[in-house]
Amino acid sequence: MPVGPRGEKRPADVIGCAVMVAKIATGELEEELSAESQDTEAKSEAGKKGGKARAGSLTPERRTEIAQAGAKARWNKETGDVAA
Repeated sequence: MPVGPRGEKRPADVIGCAVMVAKIATGELEEELSAESQDTEAKSEAGKKGGKARAGSLTPERRTEIAQAGAKARWNKETGDVAA
C-alpha cells in the first residue's frame, strides 16, 4: 500500500483513493499518522522557534550580510561559481 507524504496509508488505485478521501472528508474515517510524521512536525515547530530567536539576536547589519550571501550563492549556483 502506498504511503502519503506524512506517513498515511493510501490505496494504490484511483477509485479507492477517491473513496478514502470522501470518507475522511465526511468524518466516516479517521486518518492515523505515523509516529515518524508526528516527530517531524515537532521538529518543524522547534525549528521555527529557533529561527525567530536567532533572527532576534542578530543585528540588522548581520542579517543583511547573511541574506546577501544567500542571494549570491543562489545566483551563482547556475554558473557553478562558489561565493566567497
